[in-house]
Amino acid sequence: MKELPIDKGTRVTLHFALKFSDGEVIDSTFEKEPATLEIGDENLPENFEAYLMGMKAGDRDSYEVPPEKAFGQHNPNNVQTFKRSEFSADMVLEKGVMISFADARQSELPGVVSHVEGDQVEVDFNHPLAGRTLTFEVEIIDVEPVGAAH
Repeated sequence: MKELPIDKGTRVTLHFALKFSDGEVIDSTFEKEPATLEIGDENLPENFEAYLMGMKAGDRDSYEVPPEKAFGQHNPNNVQTFKRSEFSADMVLEKGVMISFADARQSELPGVVSHVEGDQVEVDFNHPLAGRTLTFEVEIIDVEPVGAAH
């Protein structure tokens, strides 16, 4: 059964690493337990799943993922300016601090302070990896049909 290619309806056990193009590791399972996921369960963004399609147990590969297929381009419209008085007085507001906002649907929306000047606080709501080309390295350990007994 080692010949099953990855497709919708498969459970995949794999090692993966996500790196910046300079080789700096963002996340990796290679030194830890491998990850197991079902294709389509949204554990992995769909664009990353697309790279796995057709791979089989034992395959290992590395892909350059452009921003459009990773976390999108940096969007200047996602940078917003607030007044200092809109935050609680005891809140530390400096470049790099992450703040969680509730959006209109009460979902959490994380933002990172990108600039503070006087009473103006600039917050960037882009994904921290937006605009970056990433390297997606994968090693497929096992592929089985969903619903197969473990």
